[in-house]
Amino acid sequence: MNRTERFYRIELLIKSRGGVSFEELLAELEVSRATLKRDLQYLRDRMDAPIVYDRFDNVYRFDGVLPGAVSTKASSHELPGVWFSEAEIHALLTMHQLIKGLDGGGVLGRHLQPLLDKLHGMLGASESESRELMRRVKIAAPARRPVPPRWFEVVGSALLKRQRIDLLYFTRKRQSESRREVSPQRLIHYRNTWYLDAWCHASDGLRRFALDAVRSAKALEQPRAKDVAMKTVEAELDGGYGIFSGKAEQWATLAFDADAAQWVAQEEWHPEQRLSLQPDGSLRMELPYADATELAMDILRHGPQVRVLQPAALARYVADRLRQASAQYA
Repeated sequence: MNRTERFYRIELLIKSRGGVSFEELLAELEVSRATLKRDLQYLRDRMDAPIVYDRFDNVYRFDGVLPGAVSTKASSHELPGVWFSEAEIHALLTMHQLIKGLDGGGVLGRHLQPLLDKLHGMLGASESESRELMRRVKIAAPARRPVPPRWFEVVGSALLKRQRIDLLYFTRKRQSESRREVSPQRLIHYRNTWYLDAWCHASDGLRRFALDAVRSAKALEQPRAKDVAMKTVEAELDGGYGIFSGKAEQWATLAFDADAAQWVAQEEWHPEQRLSLQPDGSLRMELPYADATELAMDILRHGPQVRVLQPAALARYVADRLRQASAQYA
């Protein structure tokens, strides 16, 4: 058994028997005397296990526990991650780095830090080893729009508690603030920022709010948040292209040249997209959209390697943006 499994085995043997001798532990774990001594010391020093040696009975037991008795301190002690192997712990540490990459304001990382410390402890990593381990995974988040931690916490808590939220929201297009009472339905992380899908009681409909545009947020005790079926939320807000909400009203057909095709063929622009590889190596993509803004941004990213075949309105919109960009360098 590996080191992590031995830790749980030692704790289980002591808990179940009340006290276990060194020789019994050696026989159960099938390790050397030096290894067992290191494990016991590590459990005491790094995992805060209240293990003491009883010289009178020549056994290891939890501090304050006599044979047949139970100590509050001992019974409340629990090693973290009881079902985790070392490979699973490494996977959890990697997941923690992924969360940090999503967590622009540091909210999630701060709450997960105690678990992270325990996981490092279970692996026997020193502080320098822990830092080196976490440097092995890096999440790059360019153009991130961070969300103030206090608003993220309010929104996240209200979502789980099914509370309404009083929002002061800044609308960039109108360059104005407005106060909204909303019932949160779900949080979305998309392209390095967070969004809230909510029922807006002022407009009496589902709306999507960028959390970085929230100026203030307060959870309301009453009335309870309105619940909207997730199927309805998905149908209303997920049909469009990208983060722009709304039902898809039309389809776009794009043609990528052979050089771009080898990359685009591996990308998902929309869950309902249709791809067809052409005999000359080029790629044709068909996908639905409701608002051309973000779709045009992605098309422009490929420059001369993509052409809008239809609809004509989208082709004109992209062409106009290209002309405007070119005029900047005339």
